[in-house]
Amino acid sequence: MSLTAQNKTIVGDFIGALFTKGDPNAVDDYLAEDFVNHDPPFGASADREGMRSAGTMFRSVFPDWHSDLHLLVAEGDIVVELFTASGTHTGTEIMGVPASGRTVALPGINIFRLRDGRIVERWGRLDDLGFLRQLGVIEFP
Repeated sequence: MSLTAQNKTIVGDFIGALFTKGDPNAVDDYLAEDFVNHDPPFGASADREGMRSAGTMFRSVFPDWHSDLHLLVAEGDIVVELFTASGTHTGTEIMGVPASGRTVALPGINIFRLRDGRIVERWGRLDDLGFLRQLGVIEFP
């Protein structure tokens, strides 16, 4: 298996473990000690613990949270993921919104850089505005 293929497998396995299976130990298994998240989601810190807390938060709010992979593209040590994550708001409160039973979807793009079989950096863009609208936090036409 080529290094590029290995990197794609690592990223896919990491996303599946942390966000779809809800395993916070995936952070220890897949992220380098010096991991930097250049675009931490929803106020999380930019380190490994921030990624762990983001995964844990999504699962506590949306117990059925899962990520559907649409595309993985890789070149050398870079892997780009196009995905839609979704879940039903039956867990804890989020942003002042109590469990509503609504199903929400969060499309996004992540860019990961790997080194020696571990993820060392992440850049990402999520549809935060659409996510907030689906939760009922904001309204717009």
